[in-house]
Amino acid sequence: MKYEIDNVIYSVEIIRKIRNKRTYIRIKDNNVIYVTTNTFVTNFQIKKLLKDYEQSIRRMIKAKEKENIWNNEFFYLGKKYNVIKTNTKDISFSDNNVYIGNINIDSFYKKEAKKIFEERLDYWYKSFTRKIPKPTLTIRKMTTRWGVCNTKDKKITLNLELIKHNTDCLDYVIVHELSHLIYADHSKNFWNLVEENYSNYKNIRKKMKNHEE
Repeated sequence: MKYEIDNVIYSVEIIRKIRNKRTYIRIKDNNVIYVTTNTFVTNFQIKKLLKDYEQSIRRMIKAKEKENIWNNEFFYLGKKYNVIKTNTKDISFSDNNVYIGNINIDSFYKKEAKKIFEERLDYWYKSFTRKIPKPTLTIRKMTTRWGVCNTKDKKITLNLELIKHNTDCLDYVIVHELSHLIYADHSKNFWNLVEENYSNYKNIRKKMKNHEE
């Protein structure tokens, strides 16, 4: 099951046990929503419950993100940094450390992603081997996709999580989505076009499969 909160689509894992009298909702490290409930509770009832407790789920997600950060799980452009908490109101980097003050980490990632993603999209659009319309860019968190191309509206959506990975991953996803403006499917012609523009795509694609959410 999938469930959307604030434009982020989360995977929902349902664990049904005949002895369970109550329903419990948890968030794990991979931001999957786990619902443990009775065998006879329907998916419709679970969706209604998620809606009723959406605000609580938001708090659980934020708490899990903060927990991950303070457990030294801070990644930026493919590098993992040791987290050092400061009393400032900004974020700064040294060789292996990130100094995090009283700021919103998501806001930092979004600001960086907007700048870097737009630069890379512009680069690949200009160097693309086929003539295509210039797409608009949307950035949001996604738990099941790295990118999406709306061929009708000429819009590309990129996963905010790409800001945590090497730029070669970002470049591959951009080329992948641009190629969909020519071929909407994943046919042989599509993959040939991807390779035509990004010859190393198979290695990058293999690497990214190990990080799929």
